[in-house]
Amino acid sequence: MTPDAAVLMPNPARPDGAPLPWPAGGPPLMLAPMQGLTNRALRALFIDWVRPDTVFTEFMRVNPVGAGRSLSATDLREIAPAERGTPLVVQLIGHGRETLVAAARAAEAAGARHLNLNLGCPFGRMTSGPAGGRLLRHPETLAELIPPLRDAIAGTFSVKLRAGYDDPQQIFSLLPLFEAAGVDFLVLHPRTVVQEYAGTADHAVTAAVVRQTRLPVIANGDIRDAAGGRRLLAESGAAGLMLGRGAIADPLLFERLRGRAAAVPEPAERRATLRRYLGELLPRYRELFCGDAQALSKIKGVVATMDDPALAKPLKRLRRAATVTAFAAVLDELG
Repeated sequence: MTPDAAVLMPNPARPDGAPLPWPAGGPPLMLAPMQGLTNRALRALFIDWVRPDTVFTEFMRVNPVGAGRSLSATDLREIAPAERGTPLVVQLIGHGRETLVAAARAAEAAGARHLNLNLGCPFGRMTSGPAGGRLLRHPETLAELIPPLRDAIAGTFSVKLRAGYDDPQQIFSLLPLFEAAGVDFLVLHPRTVVQEYAGTADHAVTAAVVRQTRLPVIANGDIRDAAGGRRLLAESGAAGLMLGRGAIADPLLFERLRGRAAAVPEPAERRATLRRYLGELLPRYRELFCGDAQALSKIKGVVATMDDPALAKPLKRLRRAATVTAFAAVLDELG
């Protein structure tokens, strides 16, 4: 970000001097982990286009102890310290101290330098117990889980969480646990788990958390435009922003926040950006996924995040396209 685009803040460091997964010099802009969306093809496109300061894997589901291996072979192949020079954070979702510790060690053995525990997904129920945001319903379990998980991880360890399970003030009772355990930073989505995605993210909670903890707090939730993102940084004091659906709908949101692209694009720019974005993503998806039907389904998931009134007609046609050829034809007409 340029100084006139946002409030610049120093990059915090771990007490032992180990680098956090973002560069020094300003508030980091991170690409959120979104299941079914932020696969390696989409992450690569974002890195090529707008270079987020940090990217996350989709969550990796942890298998129970005794299941053969804690992480699937597919997930293990995704693990790396970075992608194209951009720090990569590996996100785990699961339950059970032994299970998660084993998965963390397996991830680091595969090359991970930065690990994150998902305590935010409202749909995080596994076959043998709660996971994701549902773990917030069991704070006593978190007290038994977080310290040994931190001890097992040699690199950075962060937590992405909701403000609470059904009480948005629950986060304040968890801060002493995270601090005492040595968690490196928090990513906070200030809704409750039971809210799922209803209502709006209450970033007054974010600001209060920032004031009450020494940990860096990355603000996440409902960051849809440059003005809103800059205002959130200024008003909350957050260490950085994590961009989810707003960035999936408009990858240039990263550059808009940095002051290197128009904060409010004109309709012609929106059309050109949409054509280029989906036009470059489609061949990557055809290479990554098994067959055109799956590639089309996956890219329609990206289109589903978009609600730009100026593009309502082409977006409707893209959602209705029955083949990759039809989808590409709609994109060609945007040019």
